[in-house]
Amino acid sequence: MGKKACSHLSEEERQVIQIEIGNGTSIRRIGLMLGRNASTVSREIKRNTWFPSNENESYRPYRPKRLKTGPWTGRYYIAGPAQRKADRRRAKPRKRYRLSCERLWARVAEWLRRGPPPIIGGRPRVPFPDDPTMRVCPETVYRWIHADRHRRERWARCLPRGHRRRRRRDGGRTSRFPIPGRVPISERPPEAGDRSGFGHWEADSVIGAGCDPHTEVERKTRFLMAGIVPGKTAGESVGARPDMFSPLPAGARGGVTHDNGTGFARHTRLRDEPGMDTYFADPYSSRQRGSNENRNGMIRRHPPKRSEIRMDMAGELREIVDEADNRPMRVLGYRTPAEAFADELLELQDQQGCCTSK
Repeated sequence: MGKKACSHLSEEERQVIQIEIGNGTSIRRIGLMLGRNASTVSREIKRNTWFPSNENESYRPYRPKRLKTGPWTGRYYIAGPAQRKADRRRAKPRKRYRLSCERLWARVAEWLRRGPPPIIGGRPRVPFPDDPTMRVCPETVYRWIHADRHRRERWARCLPRGHRRRRRRDGGRTSRFPIPGRVPISERPPEAGDRSGFGHWEADSVIGAGCDPHTEVERKTRFLMAGIVPGKTAGESVGARPDMFSPLPAGARGGVTHDNGTGFARHTRLRDEPGMDTYFADPYSSRQRGSNENRNGMIRRHPPKRSEIRMDMAGELREIVDEADNRPMRVLGYRTPAEAFADELLELQDQQGCCTSK
């Protein structure tokens, strides 16, 4: 007998469970008879077993007189009491979902137009410091939007990535095309990994129709640089990068971390011209390049996926980059990435001046 669709056990099924338990049938065998998973039968027996201490049920299993020599100490599964217990549990009101409160949802909907859910999670504490009902977790906002099709169609575009479906973090196999001279991220200096050192970058391309915007993000300051690449080949991708890094001093060009796309196959050119070390993240581990993925998501909000990117859109891209670099960030002490990047460059100049004077 095949497995049944997800549904509650009926009273007839509970009677079968009672009879088969009395016959000594195993739980797995009972599940096969009912077309249910063995874990379903196991949970039902544990949840609805009758105990002698249950004062709400007057029914007692039959015992021959010769066995009635002591108090009720055993436990029994009886279909009738099990059905009544299940009915009582279903009748109990469930905990109300937090965002079903219209007052709170009205505020969240207003804030969604201004910022992402992580900001919304802390914002209610400012205008409503003494109202515990006006509290919401960022994950609650995501689940509330994606739980209903109509809400998802209307509000998903206000989320940082604008995805209509939530995505998992899953692993996968490595690329079929090995990258020559690939240095794994495990060999990257510790100061690049913990963001204590300046001049370590993350690189990626925002794939679109036509041309591709190429992005570089400095890990410590989250400063973003971007340029439009005319094609998708490795040669065209790496060709635009020396022009992006050449205006920077040597101390701001420590190294760069890529993903495993074939567009970075000619990464060794960065070692030769700007003199930068190159590293590659683990396959399918975009979290190791989180700053770059975050900035790419901000760019995606303006020209969405499948929209055509042209070389004459450099001015529009510059406006998007300026907006990202001049937005205060909590991780930077509410400074902007542009301010943090400028401070690091000034510190580099002071260090070079001290070395020259000596």
